[in-house]
Amino acid sequence: MTSGLSDELGAVDQLLHRGEANPRTRSGIMALELLDTTPEWERYRRNFEYASRTILRLRQKVVMPTLPTAAPRWVVDPDFNLDFHVRRVRIPEPGTLRQVFDLAEIIQQSPLDISRPLWSATLIEGLPDGRAAQLLHLSHAVTDGVGGVEMFAQIYDLERDPEPQPAPPLPIPQDLSSNDLMRQGLNALPFTLVGGVRGAVAGAVGAVGKVINDPGSAVTGVMEFASASRRATRQAAAPSPLLRRRSLASRTEAIDIKLSDLHRAAKAAEGSINDAYLAGLCAALRRYHQALGVPVVSLPMAIPVNLRAESDPAGGNRFTGVNLAAPVGTTDPGERIRKIRSQMAHRKEEAAIDVIGSLAPVLSLLPDAVLESITGTVIGADVQASNVPVYQGDTFIAGAQVLRQYGLGPLPGVAMMVVLVSRSGWCTVAARYDRASITDEALFARCLKEGFDEVLALAGDPAPEAVPASFELQEQS
Repeated sequence: MTSGLSDELGAVDQLLHRGEANPRTRSGIMALELLDTTPEWERYRRNFEYASRTILRLRQKVVMPTLPTAAPRWVVDPDFNLDFHVRRVRIPEPGTLRQVFDLAEIIQQSPLDISRPLWSATLIEGLPDGRAAQLLHLSHAVTDGVGGVEMFAQIYDLERDPEPQPAPPLPIPQDLSSNDLMRQGLNALPFTLVGGVRGAVAGAVGAVGKVINDPGSAVTGVMEFASASRRATRQAAAPSPLLRRRSLASRTEAIDIKLSDLHRAAKAAEGSINDAYLAGLCAALRRYHQALGVPVVSLPMAIPVNLRAESDPAGGNRFTGVNLAAPVGTTDPGERIRKIRSQMAHRKEEAAIDVIGSLAPVLSLLPDAVLESITGTVIGADVQASNVPVYQGDTFIAGAQVLRQYGLGPLPGVAMMVVLVSRSGWCTVAARYDRASITDEALFARCLKEGFDEVLALAGDPAPEAVPASFELQEQS
């Protein structure tokens, strides 16, 4: 499961790890899972004890060198304490899912202890009918959403009561200090420099040869990359006047949709599930803007694109982003799906689609204050929207079946992060937003459901509807 994981943090992972210290750049990701019953505590705890022996990242912490002579390193924490990471709480009556979402906000906004492994699992008891919930909180420095699905498949079973397995052996702890890592980097510096010079010379010779043999093609390639880089990072549309303010307060609203219903709606407009998802989100944003008297034709929306190949290890981050001019003003859902599909196809073909990975090695060397100021100026979107397919079949944890999973993403300078999770025949849409940008909670919740109902109406008659998960519909006056 964890074979092939590198002990060194990549440049993007370093940036995400450094961001944990600042509430405005914190990049924690969270899965909120609704369980059909409350697991027995010792069995639940033992499940993570076993998992931490197999999923090495659950026992590893990050060691940063005192001076940047070497890359930060993942090491098995010699002081690992499972009870710091695996917790349980009971919410007061009536034990609603809304209360669970509010608790999730508190946990997600709290900083992860960067001197320990970067995760926590919280079992939440007290839900009606004996149900429970689980909150898995993870630093983005560990992995991205798609990598996390692969990495953490180990904690789930495919049946409620499988045959017990023997405990895996304990990982060997590593006692490596920041000074030790710095000294290792200093000792290797002459060899690193020699290797770097040799590689630079070889690269330069190859580049010179290419220019001599085909100067027109070489210059054209550089110009095309620069042009594509500008397109990949600039705003695709004018920002919304309603969504411009930022704060440190956030809230999440969520709905449930049958996967088959969303698939039928997408197919009716010759689009994908992702196209239909983005079209529903656009409709929700259109309705919210219109209700407040500020209609917009489009707004900038960033879509993370998975770059992970089958051969890539589960750890680390392998994604980039494309910027859309989200057609929120298009009222016909079928036409909206077609516009989104056309834009997505065009953006994915950009030559510089991995511009984030290209810039990360340089950005990771900048001081925190400079990096924060740059981050604040390059955010080119009002909204980010992710799509994370999880597990197709039923899954269980410590004897409890996972009924729903909601994805709560970070807010990296945007007004809203929306995550679609498809699991066990259901889709969930969780919209986490900055409360300085979305100021009417009840209105937005209603718009979220009605926006997706617009798209689901394409599935046929009788039209299926989205089911509110975090809220109850209020009667309109």
